[in-house]
Amino acid sequence: MNPRLPEFQTATATDEQKTILNEILSGPRGNLNGPFLGWIFSPQLAQHAQRLGAFCRYQTGLPLRLSELAILVTAARWRAQAEWHIHYPIAMQAGLPADIAEAIRVGAEPTFAEQDEALIYAFATELYETKRVSDATYQQAVGRFGHTVVVNLVGLLGYYALVAMTLNVFDMRADGQNSLPFAE
Repeated sequence: MNPRLPEFQTATATDEQKTILNEILSGPRGNLNGPFLGWIFSPQLAQHAQRLGAFCRYQTGLPLRLSELAILVTAARWRAQAEWHIHYPIAMQAGLPADIAEAIRVGAEPTFAEQDEALIYAFATELYETKRVSDATYQQAVGRFGHTVVVNLVGLLGYYALVAMTLNVFDMRADGQNSLPFAE
């Protein structure tokens, strides 16, 4: 790995950067793992993105298992090494079956026992593949989750695509990441 951004130094951080760092570290994440040390070079982006991310990760109205499934679909679509590395264990702890995650990672069609999981996968996959969601999938999602959660799901997918792009463009890896889930 050859990071494209200079190493961030707290000692030379601006007041604006320090404020954002403190906000991230005191929030629900409690760490800077992920895109944050990239975004910190644009403190205004970092501030808005990390707040959106906290909402998308913790307040969408989806159970954690389904949010993490959507994040893994995004990580696999973007082949985002750090995003997968960070979210795979969270998804496992939240109850997503490992065989579903593995199928997603290798680009195979997962077999779902849970309808909610199949619906989240179909929604995310349709959106990424066709740049739209069919009327049938949309109606199923709204019928199951309601309009607000479907809006939040779209936000979650968009946010984690931004995370994946950031991680990929700047060759960022997760703390402690020694292996890559996707071939480079």
